[in-house]
Amino acid sequence: MSIEWQGVYPAVTTQFNQDGTINYESTQTMLDNLIQEGVHGIIVNGTVGENCSLRPEEKRNVMKAAKEVVDSRVPLLSGVAETTTQFAIEYSQDAEKIGIDGLMTLPGMVYRSTEREAINHYQQIARNTSLPIMVYNNPVTYGVDLTIEGMKVLVAENNIVAVKEATEDTRRITELFNAFDDRFIVFGGVDDIALESLMLGATGWISGLTNVFPRESVAIYELAQAGRYEEAREIWRWFLPLLRLDTIPTLVQCIKYAEQLAGRGSEAVRAPRMVLPDAEKRYVESLYEQALATRIDLSKYA
Repeated sequence: MSIEWQGVYPAVTTQFNQDGTINYESTQTMLDNLIQEGVHGIIVNGTVGENCSLRPEEKRNVMKAAKEVVDSRVPLLSGVAETTTQFAIEYSQDAEKIGIDGLMTLPGMVYRSTEREAINHYQQIARNTSLPIMVYNNPVTYGVDLTIEGMKVLVAENNIVAVKEATEDTRRITELFNAFDDRFIVFGGVDDIALESLMLGATGWISGLTNVFPRESVAIYELAQAGRYEEAREIWRWFLPLLRLDTIPTLVQCIKYAEQLAGRGSEAVRAPRMVLPDAEKRYVESLYEQALATRIDLSKYA
């Protein structure tokens, strides 16, 4: 399966009204703005999209709303985060019917799988949909590491085409290329090591803070792809304090509050998440204000 996934793919938030219902109009506006600002793809219903806080029909409706507004301008992927393999298969099949371009699959939720179980989970999803699949390897959050040996098993599944690598160990990127050459598309999945990941050969970056500063994220990617690393580092050093918010337990609340500060969305989240307490809001706000005060003129990199 030949798939051209590359570039900056924000894992987008799901926007809520104050009563907890989904604000589909606001969510669509946010997606349209991101595409107009140059992102190369969109991922809905990921961790940042609060997938596990959505009802089954809401997840499908988010995909439909995204499909409508994205309108084939960029690849549109959906996270697959279900409690059982069968539920994940059914979700993936519904995504295919809706017209989603691909899936970012997570291991089974709630139960912490062994690697053997996670491999079977991915195999069963792949064998029950024709959509291209990116496996999301995040042992820090989900407790199971899909090792190089595990990926050797998944080579046999032709529609498993990509890896979102989020072990926080950049050596794994080189190990993937050494083991598989270009068999898998490799995306960096941790915001605060994204530039290092791109320099090591990752062809894409799945990001949370891109929701707040999309143009800067795209500029980092494009400069890195062009080998203009000194210029990429200048933007990277400016961005890094905010990017560190992606690696803490309250990353969703931090990203959504930063979106609100930027006039790009609402901080509203669904329980058990709660909006940040005042002290943490002040910290996020200080990082955001510092970023605005020192924002780099991107035109000089044109």
